[in-house]
Amino acid sequence: MPSSEQPSSKTPSNSTASSTPAAVPTPAAPTPGESTPGESPELIWLRPERTGRGPRPAHSRASIAAAAIAVADAEGMDAVSMRRVAAALGAGTMSLYNYVPKKEHLLDLMLDAVAGEYDYSGLTPTGDCRADLRGLAHEQLAALRRHPWVPALVIARPGIGPNALRYTEHFLAVTEPSGLNGTARLEALALLTGFVCQFAQYERTAAAGAKWQADLAGYLGRAAASGEFPHLAAAFATAGPAADSPDAVFDRSLDRVITAALAPVGRV
Repeated sequence: MPSSEQPSSKTPSNSTASSTPAAVPTPAAPTPGESTPGESPELIWLRPERTGRGPRPAHSRASIAAAAIAVADAEGMDAVSMRRVAAALGAGTMSLYNYVPKKEHLLDLMLDAVAGEYDYSGLTPTGDCRADLRGLAHEQLAALRRHPWVPALVIARPGIGPNALRYTEHFLAVTEPSGLNGTARLEALALLTGFVCQFAQYERTAAAGAKWQADLAGYLGRAAASGEFPHLAAAFATAGPAADSPDAVFDRSLDRVITAALAPVGRV
């Protein structure tokens, strides 16, 4: 899944730079993609999957991610651990750390593997940003419905792996005709991703049981009838039919989000 974080464009002020004593050399900033000497990269994507020396590894990042996803799909994210995934692979827990140094890396691999499921064959950019974004959003929602543990994980730890970057590249290609600059289009990416994740997560909660939905409807009905929330009561009175399918609600809400995402600043 794509990341919503943006790199800062601010540079240190001259006053800050001039406050450095002349006798103390200021260390050069690391080149993007490099790590501090003697320190292992924090991102797993900066670590080679294999060094090329020694026997062929028994496992791969892809197979490890697939095993972890199978556990999460069947038992939920709480069941995912290095020990559980190692057992699913028939490997020792400690041996798994040779491939995935820590659990956070495992989560990154899982998210990127899900992003790799997106089928772009029918999503070639057409020049119609709205139609193209609808297709992309539906492809993303389908993946989240297959893997209901993903939305909460994306919000907590945005994905920036190779497949997430391919999604970002496709999104930028789709929105190029909009005339928005790069910053605005990346913000639109974060906005739409957040919407799809939130919808999928709420959809899962609502499907958890009819009792919850009935209680919620009763609670809101009483609140509207109390007289304390006149705008809520008016909204319910003019809400129209409540039997729309989840897909219809998604499409209606998606159109509003796309309108906001593609609008120039100040024209939403």
